[in-house]
Amino acid sequence: MREKEGLTKLGAGSAYIFDYDPGLLECFSNKHPENDYFVKFNCPEFTSLCPITGQPDFAEITISYVPGERLVESKSLKLYLFSFRNHGDFHEDVVNIIMKDLIKLLDPKYIEVLGRFLPRGGISIDPYCNYGKPGTRWKQAAWERLSRHDVEPESVDNR
Repeated sequence: MREKEGLTKLGAGSAYIFDYDPGLLECFSNKHPENDYFVKFNCPEFTSLCPITGQPDFAEITISYVPGERLVESKSLKLYLFSFRNHGDFHEDVVNIIMKDLIKLLDPKYIEVLGRFLPRGGISIDPYCNYGKPGTRWKQAAWERLSRHDVEPESVDNR
C-alpha cells in the first residue's frame, strides 16, 4: 500500500531536515471522501525562530481538518513541522504557512491551524487561521468559526 500511495517516509528511517521544506509533506487517498469528519493533529513540541533575533520560539500547533479526497500522512507531517526548526518567521506567518501548504497538498473541505506560542517578553501569542473550500457549506462554516473563535477564550496562565 505504501508504494501504491507514493508514500516514501512511512516505515523508512527518519532523515530530519532543519530548514523549512513543504516538499516533505505526503498524502494518501481518503477511503471515505463522502463523509464529513475531522482529523486532528497536536504537535506540542513545535519550534521555529524569531525572524529578528534568531531566538527559538516554542509552541503547540494544532491542525484540524475535514478531508476531501486526500489525507496527510502523519510521519511526513511530523518531518515537515520539524523543518521549521531553523525557519525564521513571525508566529502569525507560521500558522498561515502551515495552513496554505496543507491546502495546496490536500484540497480539504475545511482546515484550521492554531499556534499556542510560549511567552517571550511576558506575552504569549496564539494565532489562529482557517479556510473553508469555496462553493461548499464549509466556506460559511469557516467564517462562522473564525468570527466566534475567541468569544470565550480560555484563561491564560502564560504556560
